Amino acid sequence: MRQLLRPFVLFVAALAVATAARAEVDLDAALKDRVMGDPNAPVTIIEYASMTCPHCASFHAGVLTELKTRYIDTGKAKLVFRDFPLDGLALRASMLARCAPDPMYFRFVDVLFTSQAQWSRAGDPIVALNGIGRMGGLTSDQIAACLESEPLMDGILRMRQEGSNSFDVNSTPSFIINGEKHSGALTIDEFADIIDPLVAN
Repeated sequence: MRQLLRPFVLFVAALAVATAARAEVDLDAALKDRVMGDPNAPVTIIEYASMTCPHCASFHAGVLTELKTRYIDTGKAKLVFRDFPLDGLALRASMLARCAPDPMYFRFVDVLFTSQAQWSRAGDPIVALNGIGRMGGLTSDQIAACLESEPLMDGILRMRQEGSNSFDVNSTPSFIINGEKHSGALTIDEFADIIDPLVAN
C-alpha cells in the first residue's frame, strides 16, 4: 500500500501544516458538493458512488481519466461527486475523505479507490483507514473527530437518501447527466454518446 500512496504523500506534504491546526469537523465544508472541473461547464455529471464498490473503483482507475481529458479538462463538463455508501465501511471511508481539505478531496477519493482491495479487506479496516488519513496529512485527532462525528455520518446518509428520492438511485456507480440517470460503469464511448449532443446544443 505504501507504494500506492507515495505520490499522494508527496502531494500533501506542503499542506500538512495547514491541515493539522483543527480537530473539529467543519460540517458545511465537509458536506458541500465536491466539484471536479469548471463549475460553469454546460454539462453536469453527478456521480453517486460507494467507496467499497469495485465497479466504482474500476471507473475511477480507468474511464474517469479519459472522461477528464476529453470533457472535464476542456470545460465541456464537470463532475460532482456524491456519496452513496452501500455499507458501514463505505460510510466511514466517505467520512474520512470529506474531512480532507478541499484541494485534497479528490486525491483522497483516488487513493481510497486505488487501494480499495487493501484497506477494505484488512484485518481491521478502520485502522487501515486511519493509516490512509495520517499519510494524507490528517492528525490522529482530526481522524478521530471525523470518524466519530454523528452529524457528518447523518449528512452523508441524507446525501444517499436524496439521491434515491430525487434521481431513483439504487446502485453504484450511477451517473446523473444533466438530470438524466444512467446506471452502471459506463464506457467512455457511452459517455460520449450522452455528452456530445448536449455540448453540440
